Amino acid sequence: MTLEIVLFIFFATICAVSAVLMITRPNPVISALFLVLNFCSLAGLYLILNAQFIAVAQVIVYAGAIMVFFLFVIMLLNPESEKRFFEQKAKFRIFIIAIVALVLVQIFYVIFLSSPSEVISTEVSRSIETGTVENIGREMFTNYILPFEAAGYLLLAATIGALVLAKKKFE
Repeated sequence: MTLEIVLFIFFATICAVSAVLMITRPNPVISALFLVLNFCSLAGLYLILNAQFIAVAQVIVYAGAIMVFFLFVIMLLNPESEKRFFEQKAKFRIFIIAIVALVLVQIFYVIFLSSPSEVISTEVSRSIETGTVENIGREMFTNYILPFEAAGYLLLAATIGALVLAKKKFE
């Protein structure tokens, strides 16, 4: 076994275990911490795929900024009221179980019944070059400048809208 396979098995196991632990924990703060562990192990998988920029962005953006936001939301909400909602709605629980069963059937199909793609790039040096910060920056600011700017304006509009709505709520 090569080092890449060993690291893939290691990070994939951490991803799977932390995802299951995140879902099954009754305390939402502990669940959020397992989600951070999941994000970090996913960054390790990105490093194995030679996507260095995406791995670093995964840790900085998701494990850092987004999880802080999630923790603030969890602290502001009352998790006890959510438990009472699920106890009162038995049909909703059946609907959730049906969706989970559908997702598990899809995962089973993808893993055991589908065949892998025939088109696999064997050029490892090109894949290493593609994931670098320089290459992503060059592509983003030359070929994809218009979508990049549009995303920036959308985020700006969403921020201004959130501020306007929050200001009306406090007045």
